Amino acid sequence: MEPDMKSKEFIAELSEHMEWTPKEVSNTLVELCDIVGSGLVNNDTVYLQGLGQFEVKKKTERISVNPTNGKRYLVPPKLVPIFKPGKTIKNRLKEMGNNE
Repeated sequence: MEPDMKSKEFIAELSEHMEWTPKEVSNTLVELCDIVGSGLVNNDTVYLQGLGQFEVKKKTERISVNPTNGKRYLVPPKLVPIFKPGKTIKNRLKEMGNNE
């Protein structure tokens, strides 16, 4: 399944809204991703008002079964990034669901 809006389309639309060049928007997004990524690497929670919260959660180890051969194996614990949408997004999605 292909995403509806690709990176180039997103940058073009954002540059139009902000009256910036696509290069300025692209550079800003790179910096934003770097800052959010650095925060997550430092185990910080990053909250962007109107968008949501990015944080790191630890998934515990678990036992999994290979469906092909039936062998069980241990999946080690790992850290995964999590995004929790903010109220603004939740409300907009709720409105969309009610209109369908």
